[in-house]
Amino acid sequence: MRAPTIRDVAERAGVSKSLVSLVLRDSGPVRPEKRDAVLRAVRELGYRPNAAARSLSEQRTRTVGVLLDDLRNPWFVDLLDGLNSPLHAAGLSMLLADARLSRRIGHDLAEPFLDLGVDGLVVVGTVPDAGGLETLARRMPVVVAGARETQPPGVDVVAGDDERGARLATEHLLGLGHRRIAHLAGHGAVGVLRRRGFEAAMREHGAEPLVEPGDLTEEGGYRGTVRLLRRPAPPTALFAVNDMAAVGALSAAGELGLRVPHDLSVAGYDNTSVSRLRHLWLTTVDASPHEVGRRAARCLLDRFARPEREGRVHLAVPVLEIRGTTGPPAAGVTG
Repeated sequence: MRAPTIRDVAERAGVSKSLVSLVLRDSGPVRPEKRDAVLRAVRELGYRPNAAARSLSEQRTRTVGVLLDDLRNPWFVDLLDGLNSPLHAAGLSMLLADARLSRRIGHDLAEPFLDLGVDGLVVVGTVPDAGGLETLARRMPVVVAGARETQPPGVDVVAGDDERGARLATEHLLGLGHRRIAHLAGHGAVGVLRRRGFEAAMREHGAEPLVEPGDLTEEGGYRGTVRLLRRPAPPTALFAVNDMAAVGALSAAGELGLRVPHDLSVAGYDNTSVSRLRHLWLTTVDASPHEVGRRAARCLLDRFARPEREGRVHLAVPVLEIRGTTGPPAAGVTG
């Protein structure tokens, strides 16, 4: 059975093919009764526009490439949710690629998107190659979301205020009476900013910052916490670079027989869905991933309209979510 065509829709609705095209593109004045007749014919016939033909006529694919740094990070899932809604409302679809996998197998990260002719690109997470991104930005609109690496010219950056968020978490632990506070650090610009916020808050309160190098994974958080808790004077509180590292810290504390928060307070960063699991109920910093995604979409749509505009940095305001993994140091323990 052949697929219905635009001619079939026009005949069923009793209108011209050009009027059907106007209705489907929502690009011109059409009387309400004619519009209703066309849309009714589309539903009855099960007509679907030929995307390839439309792309040729409009010189657009109505697709946006999304290059995701790490599919395992739940914070990015919330960001994608915020990104998708404004793009969908604008008639755009997302095409997703895993940058981590592409790097592992030696592929050019942007090549698939260039081959597909996407209208724009959103890079989610750490920028792998700022120079390559600058070259790409000369060919299509580009927005970076959730990362704080060097901003290439003509590229918008939308992220959370990581240094401010780290201060919130650290000052919360200091306010509870802790002084031996350790930071499970991470890599990249985000890791540097969160470490900077931690160290600044500690020094402002006359406390010595203790930093344990690590990464953004649960395993890294686990191993770093084991090393910290085996020190002669272990910390009474930990601030992890993200929620996944904090989950690793909770596992290490449990294996070593420590009660959270009685023996050890733990705070994370990102307020992912993992942090809200009832058996974890992790104190964490809400970095507004949904808002970051929504703003990134708006920046991309704005850049479609004004491609020559200078790139800007947009920072979402972090909020501390206090839950069940932080409390005062145990009685008799010098925090």
